Formats: sequence, structure tokens, C-alpha cells
Amino acid sequence: MVEVVCEIGINANGDLAIAKKLIDVAASAGCNFVKFQKRTIDLVYSKEELDKPRESPWGTTTREQKLGLEFEDEYLDIDEYCKGKIKWFASPWDVEAAHFLSVFETPFIKIPSALITNHELLKSCRMFSQKIILSTGMSTLEDVDEAIDILGEGCIYCIMHCTSTYPTSPQEINARCIKTLKERYPWAKIGFSNHYPGLMAMVLAAAYGAEMLEFHITLDRTFPGSDQAASIEPQGVFKLMEYLKLIEWMNGDGIKTVYKSELPILAKLRR
Repeated sequence: MVEVVCEIGINANGDLAIAKKLIDVAASAGCNFVKFQKRTIDLVYSKEELDKPRESPWGTTTREQKLGLEFEDEYLDIDEYCKGKIKWFASPWDVEAAHFLSVFETPFIKIPSALITNHELLKSCRMFSQKIILSTGMSTLEDVDEAIDILGEGCIYCIMHCTSTYPTSPQEINARCIKTLKERYPWAKIGFSNHYPGLMAMVLAAAYGAEMLEFHITLDRTFPGSDQAASIEPQGVFKLMEYLKLIEWMNGDGIKTVYKSELPILAKLRR
């Protein structure tokens, strides 16, 4: 069955207790992975941006808001909490963050769509033991080709089709691009990173053959935060996993068969 990634990211609002609740939801629903994000604030944002006024639960500047959302030593707790429950990994937004994440025994490092053209980050990540998941929002095929050339095919686990609007409109999901990527990169797994506020895009992506699905998970879509509106609440996570199993069953093996359940009908109706 398709591999499923629950993106916790900044939806934990810098609260380890919320992160653990979301980990529990993902594990209970039978998802394969939870994902976080890691930033070195002073490398990702300029001083001018960080000094701008911004009201938030953590203070009155953008710096205070960004620092409030960020996990540091909490990753030791996350790593321990996930053991025996579910695997975790994260997206680094800078080279220092990538080195921070590389010390954990996670299966992947994910390159965010925003950084697919950041060659310094790509060159750093290809040196680590973890396989790479490459997200392709805001990118052309030429951008993807260039990133693959830098990373090397052997480093890449999955290439994710993605549209980087939060939430994404139905007209911009472009699920057929999954087939385009499969044809262009037949050596790689092809997945879908969802920002549509519902399950339909992921169900469609699975039907188009996506081998990995990623979506943002939240306890409540009305919580403050830029990712919440494009996220899936717990009941939706469980429903999605039911749908994915149905898709697997319904796809079948492609062999035209007369099923045993059809035989009584055949005997009654065949002329």
C-alpha cells in the first residue's frame, strides 16, 4: 500500500505535548511516518524580517514567533517518543539544520519545495546516510532535473508532486503530473504532497499511482498558523487510511476473472 507521511511541522505550535498527540493520531491510524521541519532562524530569515513587529502567543516580533515555533532539544524527546510507534523525519531549511537532523537515525531527509534550487543545501544533504525525499512545488521539470543531477539518483527515495499554495485550489492540484513524473523518472518512487483542504486530492493521487502521500496534520484546522487551513484533522486521517485500503483492494491485479461470487448469477442469468 502507498506510504503515508503526516506532516506535523509548525502545526505543533512549538508545544511538545501537541506534537505527541499528533504522533499518536498518526500511529493509531496506521500511517508510516510523521514529519517535522527544522530551521536555524538567523540563517533562514534576514534580521530586518525577524525584527518586524508581529503579534503572536510568543511575543511581539517575527523573531519571537519563529523561535516559539521551533523545536531544539525537544527532538531528543520526539525521537524517543516515536520509538516502537512510528518513524519520523524532518525537512531542513538550511545547512546547519540539515547537519542537526543528520545525527538522528531517521529514514529520510526531505528537501522542501522552497529549497529545491538551493544547491548548497542539496550538496550537504547528499553526504548524509539518509535517503532524500524531493518535493517539487513551485518548480519546473528543469529545476527537478538540476536538483537530481546534484543529489544523484542513488540518494533519492521519492520525488513528490506538489503545488505550494495553502490551501491549493482544485484547479491547481494537477494530479496527472504524477504520471508525467513516473514517465520522466522511472527509477524513482513518485509521491504527492497535499495542500488541499480535504481527502479527495490524495485519493485521486493514490488512484494515479502515487507511492507516497504526505499531508499536514492538525488537531483543529481553526488553530492559528499558516498551515492549519490546509491540514487534515484526526478523523480525516483515519478516513483517508480506510480509503487507501479500499483503493488497493479495488485496483485488483488487472486480470479479467470470473469471480466465485459471480457463478450463481451466471447460472441464473446467462443465456
